Amino acid sequence: MSAFARARHLLSGAAALALTLGLAPESRAAEPVDIELVLAVDVSLSMSPAELEIQRRGYVAALTHDTVLQAIADGAHGKIAVTYVEWAGTTWQHVIVPWTVIANRADAERVVEQLSAHMPNSARRTSISGALQFGSDLFAESGFQGVKRVIDISGDGPNNQGAPVDITRDGLVKQGITINGLPLMTRSGFTSVYDVNYLDRYYTDCVIGGPGAFMIPVNEWTQFPEAIRRKLVLELAGPDSPRWAAEEAAHPPVVLAQDKPATDCLVGEKMWRDRSWMFDIR
Repeated sequence: MSAFARARHLLSGAAALALTLGLAPESRAAEPVDIELVLAVDVSLSMSPAELEIQRRGYVAALTHDTVLQAIADGAHGKIAVTYVEWAGTTWQHVIVPWTVIANRADAERVVEQLSAHMPNSARRTSISGALQFGSDLFAESGFQGVKRVIDISGDGPNNQGAPVDITRDGLVKQGITINGLPLMTRSGFTSVYDVNYLDRYYTDCVIGGPGAFMIPVNEWTQFPEAIRRKLVLELAGPDSPRWAAEEAAHPPVVLAQDKPATDCLVGEKMWRDRSWMFDIR
């Protein structure tokens, strides 16, 4: 082989190696799971420290509940990927638990340890649209390939900051993301001027969406742990499963997303504009 041919051979080999090394991270297969689940939890200032703690404890109890673990085990892959995010205004979203696989009780307890390590912090305003967009961005960096991608969002008031929530919702649904809701209809007193009496309808019409989307309203904080457990089981099972039917038989039916919204999806923004001179908490 001539010196020129040897040089060309070496350069070709080096180029191939560089190409292989450069593509290796991109071509690494994502880990398959039954669901990629973003738990997006409202921590706006309208919620008291005691209520924030009830939320945390509710998720802790649900993630380690036998029925939830069994629903995970019953999936095609027998595992899910979950991340836990707390949110308030447009620029306030904190990842408390990064993407983690749950396939058994030990995995769930590791997530619970992370949830229990720090007290939740509150922040101003309520941007459901900001939380949804943040949750959507998290899927791109999850490293998992879920059969379903779901954002599970809870909150005690309507969107009052950021992009219109229904427009954001529609954009995520077009990406194949399902949004389920847990409207917290528990407020009363001084900070309730930004509440809407029909938060469940608002979530149904303006927030949830995608294949099999649903919401479960919480009217009293004592209902919260069971609502979380039930919602996780239904998200894992899907509306056509026997487990869904069993949950429906034992509890009031969940509310599915509506095709034609009847609620003003800008009600929170309008209330904020009209009353912001009073005080600035949500």
